[in-house]
Amino acid sequence: MTYTKYSASGNDFVIFHSFIKKDYSQEAIKLCNRTEGIGADGLIVLVPHEKYDFEWLFYNSDGSHAAMCGNGTRACAHYAYTNGLASSKMQFLTGAGVIESTVEENIVETQLTKPVILKEEFEQEGFTWYIVDTGVPHLVTIVEDLEKYDHNLASKMRYEHNANVNFAKIQDGKVYVRTYERGVEGETLACGTGMAACFLRANSLELVGNIAKVYPKSKEELTLTKKDETLYFKGAVKKVFTTSIN
Repeated sequence: MTYTKYSASGNDFVIFHSFIKKDYSQEAIKLCNRTEGIGADGLIVLVPHEKYDFEWLFYNSDGSHAAMCGNGTRACAHYAYTNGLASSKMQFLTGAGVIESTVEENIVETQLTKPVILKEEFEQEGFTWYIVDTGVPHLVTIVEDLEKYDHNLASKMRYEHNANVNFAKIQDGKVYVRTYERGVEGETLACGTGMAACFLRANSLELVGNIAKVYPKSKEELTLTKKDETLYFKGAVKKVFTTSIN
């Protein structure tokens, strides 16, 4: 089998395509292992679809399934285009719905699924939270200092609300984010849907406009845009390597 590793804003993925749609959770656990495998935050498998360019199957590094991953969609789109599986403008099916992506060299823009507010503002553990589904559910809190990020608190909130946990700082019209991700069960260098959730929260509070630069822990710059009720997520992706494993 031939596998390709991608990095998108610090989120890394193992990607391959197959004609067989099945459960690849055990492959995800093996391939994403950082000491005995390739090492990644998630596994993406592209399989044929009769209506769209393809369908993706997404797995976290622990083998659990995830409906959506913003950075994953950008890496996946670049992989599909460079491997001749789709044109530079494509539509593909995820567990959260149909995703549209556009590839221009190493820059990929994804139109995310329509966000859904799951829980309005509430207080817990000394922070003000908000829960929104931007493909997967995200807890968001706005803080003055990202050092307020607390791993133990994030883990507790993740299990209590079954959502990813984001701490966001707004400065000079820009959004800075730290994210604890389900499936990885720890902080990741970036989370696309988490950045989208933080941008949406900041926009609703009129802390940023309808276009803003967003920076995850990796410090790579991404652009989030809101047009009506649709969110667009744009940034660079990097093909790290391709390898064959018997």
